[in-house]
Amino acid sequence: MRAIRNILVCGAGLMGKNIAVVFASKKDHTITLYDINNTDVHGVIRNHCRQLVEKGLMTVADLEERLSRIGFTQDPDSEAVAEADFVIEAVYENMALKQQTFALLEARCRTDAIFCTNSSVMSPSEISARLVHRSRFAGTHFWNPAHLIPLVEVVKSDATSDETASAIMNLLRAVGKKPVLCKKDVPGFIANRMQHALWREAIYIVEQGIADAWTVDEAVRYSFGLRLPRLAPMENADMVGLDLTYSIQDYILKDLCNDVEPSPLLTRLRDEGKLGFKSGEGFRKWTDEEKKQSIETLNEYLVNMLANMDILDRS
Repeated sequence: MRAIRNILVCGAGLMGKNIAVVFASKKDHTITLYDINNTDVHGVIRNHCRQLVEKGLMTVADLEERLSRIGFTQDPDSEAVAEADFVIEAVYENMALKQQTFALLEARCRTDAIFCTNSSVMSPSEISARLVHRSRFAGTHFWNPAHLIPLVEVVKSDATSDETASAIMNLLRAVGKKPVLCKKDVPGFIANRMQHALWREAIYIVEQGIADAWTVDEAVRYSFGLRLPRLAPMENADMVGLDLTYSIQDYILKDLCNDVEPSPLLTRLRDEGKLGFKSGEGFRKWTDEEKKQSIETLNEYLVNMLANMDILDRS
């Protein structure tokens, strides 16, 4: 398979810009962001990377060097599109739009270019259904913010070749990400399935009056959530013993929420226009200052985690 040097990111929104700066960490990469709308690529990326610079994880010179490798085009017939070795799509989560985007790309890109979709939930098999060269297509789910969270889920479609999946995994490792392979194209892939299983039970606890929303979050933050980066579920089960794990599940699973539809509480809040940060109230009320602080605190936490990743990473 041809060496990957020319990278095209389709969709220059929040995710696209952050993905671009990740790939720009390699000196032999040239990255082009393609979007139908003009945008301040470099200015936004500088702002997104501000905390990395402040914490000393990236120097100003390092950032500027990365930016020098990132270009932008609104022309689908440009040389950057035609000569791309690797294409990653980061447009809105709309199936028709994604399929149209890849139809446009397949008509213009080389036949050996690897295509990836950054969808967080949509099926790579369905997105690529109309393509001719389906074996070179896969899902690559970057987690937001893409430049701070190491994980990328590489999702095989029903046609993705092993060679394509391996090339994507190797590329992601080369730019410092932690790729994991999802062998089957299932809704939610790996991490979102587990995340929403947790959310379902958390919302159920609030709905049933067992605890309020703030208490649920505090319970997660100061118990298993605190150790999750170092002790994940499968290792934890092995650590305590599978006999104990079996006994606990045998007792508790029948009492956990197993609804297959969204919670009535969640439905009611949505119908009342209580949408969380968007409206200032969801499971709890949020001032503008609280919303800003929540985002800033999260980003600072992620930056600090990256600074200590050598402690957490044993692989």
